[in-house]
This record gives sequence, structure tokens and C-alpha cells, in this order.
Amino acid sequence: MDDWVEPGLEYEVERSFWVTAPGQGEIRSAPLRAPTSEDVVVDTRRSAISRGTEALVFQGRVPASQYAAMRCPFQKGDFPAPVKYGYASAGVVRGSRRRVFCLYPHQDRYVVPAVSVVDIPNDVPDDRAVLAANMETAVNAMWDAAPLIGDRIAVVGGGVVGCLAAALCGRIYGAQVQLVDVNPNRAAVAAALGVGFAVPDDALEALGGMADIVFHASGVGTGLTTALALAGFEAPIIEMSWYGDRAVLAPLGEAFHAKRLSIQASQVGAVAPSRRARRTRRDRLMFAMSLLRDPMFDCLITGRSYFEDLPKTMASLAGDPGDALCHILTYT
Repeated sequence: MDDWVEPGLEYEVERSFWVTAPGQGEIRSAPLRAPTSEDVVVDTRRSAISRGTEALVFQGRVPASQYAAMRCPFQKGDFPAPVKYGYASAGVVRGSRRRVFCLYPHQDRYVVPAVSVVDIPNDVPDDRAVLAANMETAVNAMWDAAPLIGDRIAVVGGGVVGCLAAALCGRIYGAQVQLVDVNPNRAAVAAALGVGFAVPDDALEALGGMADIVFHASGVGTGLTTALALAGFEAPIIEMSWYGDRAVLAPLGEAFHAKRLSIQASQVGAVAPSRRARRTRRDRLMFAMSLLRDPMFDCLITGRSYFEDLPKTMASLAGDPGDALCHILTYT
């Protein structure tokens, strides 16, 4: 359904993806608002589907208690639907060659305050730039966990966020890092990122002992069970998963108390306490973007399609993601 303010008049049109009902979406058209002197107009080149969170939004599984907390910066509409959602967009500022990233939903052009965009470095291609939002989540988790030289680190869950966290941990001198996932095909991705890989049953042996820190990013309760089993005495489990409206069972009656474990939430909506006094959210996003200069992160891009096909693409990825990691949308 197109959303025109006044039929018969000529407007520049923006086209955006809306979740119209649980499991359904469509491309809608609307007039592009006129920019002010404090705005920029961005013509989109790429956007990325944040598969875990966006699948929950697409399926209508955002719990009512989290409607306010889960709003993204330029969201329109309300949960469960109709809602325009997303936060990984790369494009060009109109009238220039300036490439920018913005936490904006899937839309072919948009007007935003100039302070809402960050520059994409010349040596970061558009495809890789759209990983910035997920990289920001991984950076925040690192600030929450504060891993040290020589740590044994397990990252349970080989989605984009888990892979990024594992890659960052793998750059700590002397750290032994294992990406743990039920999908054995993630072994190739782990190798490209320079870290080890194991399926859950083999993870403890592969790690060489109990972990000093465990990051959990699988998004399922069985993954949290694995994370608890891998954690050593008084080790923190950094919980990066968001479960939507699903209840999660965790074996807190086994060795949880004997090992004096702790589960720490890590959520990107606020800067980690260890950096909050000295870093803004914009600082964190710019730093995350700078890390994407490394071409090793290209291995996380596993699919692409056209923006116009997004209603079908989103339904497919939400229903059966297979080996998909970062799926990129191209705008024509």
C-alpha cells in the first residue's frame, strides 16, 4: 500500500520495506521529506539483514514488554506490525562522493540529520561497511568482558555477531579462541577468521581446559547450556543473545553455583560501563567501522539479492537460514 500525502502532486519517492503482519512484508512508497540545512540525503547502495533480530521482528516475536527498548533509531510504525525496521545501511550523500553508514531501515533513499551518519573509510568497501552495526555489538561485548592475554575463550554461536566477537578475541596475544557451533560448516569461517572451531561435544577438549570467558551468541537455550558447561571456576558468561518472546531453560542447578559462575548481559543499546564515561555511542560506531578495514571479514558475507526482492528474501531467511551469515541487499 503506497502512502501518499496528497494524490496528484509530484514528489520524489522513497521506497522502504515494511513488516505488514507476522511473516509478511512488502515494499511501500512514500514522499521523501524535504531536507533542512542540518540534514543530508543518502542514496542507498547496500543494506544488510541482521538475521537474528530481524527474523524475530519479521515473525512478530518481539514481546510487548520490549516494544520501547527494541525500537531502532529511525524505525517507523510499531511492533508487531506494520513496522519499518533495520539498522545497517550504506550509501552516498547526494551531491558528493561521500560514502556513509547509518543505522537506518531498508530503504532506497532517506533524509537524516547529518550527525546520524558516519563516514566509511576509503579502504572499506560498501559490502563490508554494512557489518558495522554487528561489529559495534561485538566491540561492546569485548568492553564488557575485558579478555586478557593468554585467556582461553569460547564463543558459542557462529552467527555474524559470534564470528565477529571470536575474530576480535583472536587478536589478543596468546589467547586461545574456539568458535563453537552445531553447524560443522562454520569451521571454514573460523579458519578464515584465524580462530579454532569445535562442535559442542568436542569444544572442551579443543579448548584445552575450562574457559576463562565464554561469549554466548547462539540465540537458543541449548547454546546457553553449552556456554555454562564450558565456563571455568568463576568465569563470566557474556550473554549476547536476544531471545525475543521465548522462555529459556538453563541448568542453574548443576555446577552453576559450585563453579560460582555469572551471566552478564551485553546489549548494544548502551555503551559498556567500562567505557561509558569516555566513549559515546557515535565513538563506538566509528571505531567499529575502522575495524572493518581488515578484508578477513569478507568471509561473513554469504548471500546477496536485490532490495526489490526483500519480501521473499526475508521470509526465506526467517524460515530456513541454512548456512547464511550476512545477507546483503543491493539497490538499483
